[in-house]
Amino acid sequence: MEFLIITGLSGAGKTRAADVLEDLDYYCVDNLPVALMTRFAELCLDTRGRFEKVALVTDIRDREGFGMLLDTVEELKQMDCSVQILYMDADIPTLVRRYKESRRPHPLAEKGMTTEQAVLKEEELLTWVKARADYVVNSSSMTLGMLQNKLYTLFAGEGKKRGIDVTVMSFGFKHGIPLDADLVFDARFLPNPFYIPELRALSGLDRPVAEFVFSYEQTRTFMEKIEELIDYLLPYYIEEGKLSLTIAIGCTGGRHRSVALAAALHTHLQANKVSSVNVNRDIDK
Repeated sequence: MEFLIITGLSGAGKTRAADVLEDLDYYCVDNLPVALMTRFAELCLDTRGRFEKVALVTDIRDREGFGMLLDTVEELKQMDCSVQILYMDADIPTLVRRYKESRRPHPLAEKGMTTEQAVLKEEELLTWVKARADYVVNSSSMTLGMLQNKLYTLFAGEGKKRGIDVTVMSFGFKHGIPLDADLVFDARFLPNPFYIPELRALSGLDRPVAEFVFSYEQTRTFMEKIEELIDYLLPYYIEEGKLSLTIAIGCTGGRHRSVALAAALHTHLQANKVSSVNVNRDIDK
């Protein structure tokens, strides 16, 4: 069993790091007292493989037990656990600014003590942990995307790459634009199968409707432009740290044109190995 202990300075990004590691299939526990780590490890081992990778966040908040961290690491190793320490670091001005922005007190702040003094005190108290850490990540100038890239590089298994989950949704404008849409495309300018009597009762999932919609040059060109734009944007969304993307394509009622286009885009994304699902919100309205 793999144990990764995430520790470091308050405000340096331990919780963010745990969020990223969850996406890498780690079971994460925040603010676990050091005194409970070996017992927690026993419980995980008793599950017989259910928890293979565990990340535990602990820091100076555990004031009484934190000093026993290295002894606990040795105990975990004697239990045949692989144990590593990730130390999240940041420079003093960055930590002070983050605390000012969050308006939360530093865990070591006392009456009459400035935030900078509290940060400096914590940095001094954690010198021994930083020296023992297997990995030290300084988040001072990192965006969330940069932090994800760094942690993926350190802890992702071979062949595992950062990706993004895409939802391609068709909808009808008369029913409202989806609230969770990141990108919205309007297909109402395309010829409408609704006015073809033999197509009206069908939907964009039926071949006759899809063939009608894509029989027009403007539809094919529109689809090409959408695919080109999405292919261009996805790598940048992934680099920025976006984990999910909702692409909404709308027509008047959400039954014919938007459904056909959404299905085509979904097929295009799957052909390019992008994780994609197709949702037709208003097809039955």
